[in-house]
Amino acid sequence: MITLGIDTANQPLAVGLIQDGKILGEIQTAVKKNHSMTLMPAIEELTAAVGLKPAEIDRIGVAQGPGSYTGLRIGVTIAKTLAYTLKKELVGISSLKIIAANCHNVKGWLVPLFDARRENVYAGIYQWQQGELIEVLADQHIALAELLEKIPVEQEVYFVGMDTEKFLGKLEGNPFWTINTIAEWDLPRGTVAAALAAAGEPVTDIHGFLPDYLKRVEAEENWLKTHHENGESYVEKI
Repeated sequence: MITLGIDTANQPLAVGLIQDGKILGEIQTAVKKNHSMTLMPAIEELTAAVGLKPAEIDRIGVAQGPGSYTGLRIGVTIAKTLAYTLKKELVGISSLKIIAANCHNVKGWLVPLFDARRENVYAGIYQWQQGELIEVLADQHIALAELLEKIPVEQEVYFVGMDTEKFLGKLEGNPFWTINTIAEWDLPRGTVAAALAAAGEPVTDIHGFLPDYLKRVEAEENWLKTHHENGESYVEKI
């Protein structure tokens, strides 16, 4: 089975191809660019480089969230379009799990996190068990302080992700906690996304597949606070 992996959840762009567990190739960038302008050319470049036609891909995996509202929307939209037009399987993958899956042979809890501003993060907790990455705590939007309170004092923890450097003052000091220093582990890899997708379950409704933002974007929240339907605030209804 040939699987295409896509991750545009944040600033990095990652596209990868695997076939039956073997890496065919990948493209990765970490500079700020418009994913809407770069994702399709990257997919076309990669498939051409490995000698494949898009129709030969069997499954498409895409980072479903959390992450940047715009980045997620672009990745999911293109993945859905490809899956529908090419009649291929589509699998959504946690963008946090893609980061956690980089960290091979790490014992204890893996905590990938993205900055969600105002001392909040998008984070989940994962752990390797018999070669499989298990979810210990579901992905969520949470205050960093609240997340840290959920971790037992003597639990071995490995924090990973580009945004960990923003929180060094709060993550350092506990001898059981380690902050990743392997640069490539902080970035999503398209081949990792593809491998997770190859092991995942395809969606049953491609048209109904949506990004998993975990939190409304700020503009939407502000709109909901000030708009009413039939005299009733939307905020009061949800």
